[in-house]
Amino acid sequence: MKKNLKKLMALGLVVVMGATMLAGCGSKDSGSSDDGGSSDKKTKLTFSMWSETQMPAMQAMIDAYEKENPNVEIELQSSSYKEYWTKIEASATGGTAPDVMWVNVLHIDSYTDAGILAELDDAIADGGLELEGNFPPALIDAYIRDGKQYAIPKDFDTNALFYNKEIFDKAGVAYPTDDWTMEDLNNCCQELLDKGLDENVYPFACPVDFQTWYYQTVYANGGYIINEDKTETGYDLKETQEGIQCWIDMIDKGYAPTLADITDTSADARFESGHLAMVLAGSYMVEEYLANDAIAGKIDCVEVPSMNGKEPNCINGLGYAVYANSKNLEEAQKFAVWCGGEEAMKIQGEAGFVFSARNDAQHYFADAHPELNIAAYTNHVEDAVALPVCMNAAELYDLEANELKYAYDGSKTLEEVCKTLKEEGDALLK
Repeated sequence: MKKNLKKLMALGLVVVMGATMLAGCGSKDSGSSDDGGSSDKKTKLTFSMWSETQMPAMQAMIDAYEKENPNVEIELQSSSYKEYWTKIEASATGGTAPDVMWVNVLHIDSYTDAGILAELDDAIADGGLELEGNFPPALIDAYIRDGKQYAIPKDFDTNALFYNKEIFDKAGVAYPTDDWTMEDLNNCCQELLDKGLDENVYPFACPVDFQTWYYQTVYANGGYIINEDKTETGYDLKETQEGIQCWIDMIDKGYAPTLADITDTSADARFESGHLAMVLAGSYMVEEYLANDAIAGKIDCVEVPSMNGKEPNCINGLGYAVYANSKNLEEAQKFAVWCGGEEAMKIQGEAGFVFSARNDAQHYFADAHPELNIAAYTNHVEDAVALPVCMNAAELYDLEANELKYAYDGSKTLEEVCKTLKEEGDALLK
């Protein structure tokens, strides 16, 4: 294990993908003990996370668990996303990692390989937690390696098409609907331009964004990024390239800002300032949009437009994992499994910041935002495709971002770019 941990740290596999993926966990002493010398003889666990906004919900879950299990005391630790993974790996190397921790799919391969995470199958069975049928299949599978479950699904994010009703009303164009196709999206963009938009207002935006934009259409079109056994990339496939080219075409038609313009001012910033009629957005953007006075009360969302009869959507999320060398492994596993139960998922869901992973708890997020068509995010969650990950996922994402910009700005054809991606991506996998 130590050899793999040193390899993990040396390779610098912790790459911050914050802008398009996830983000808050601090740390005092990351170790755990039952504090045998204390008067109350309680089993003490540490629970590590990031995201200040979710701290109250996590603490409420801890309070509920401690009330049901008075022999257990849990310390909540939080730090920034940037620091989180470095702290986890450093403490794991020293044998003092948090007993229970948040983990995302980007790190699951390297962490299982390094022996940081404990298998949870027996604890799941002992706790009576049924994963199949109670959680989206893609979320369950995201944390399975070599047939073993290494995390309990915590939450998820999918994508939806947001639109500014004020811009549509002013142009006299009908609002988007849940049954839109990619052709409908393009036709609407053209209609908005024909009817006339204010200066510096665009119908749509097409940044080089894998999770919210092109992965969705790649998979809906029958392409893929990484094959099932993670030995080869699919950049050379016609289906993959068509799933990317459709967004580049929208820039070329003038429906969306150029790459240079969207790099200077992001798609989210443009939408929040009223300079985009429509934008794709992960569910993690809902709170930010609703808190923006410039667009609050003027926006709504629908499902991602379908392609080839398939509704494309990528699903990503977090899981509750347990440190393999925890001094209180059984109690840590018990708490992690409890976090996937109805009570915990209800507490988390009612906080209104994320979709709880359990199917029967997903409605709490929608209930917290009745002014929006939040069902757009969950209507097809059972069919959503998990983000393609591998040991070198972070490097692969960076490679895509660096190379695809040449296709998006027109300096190279997508075929030329994908040839490079194929060669270098396959080399990464090897």
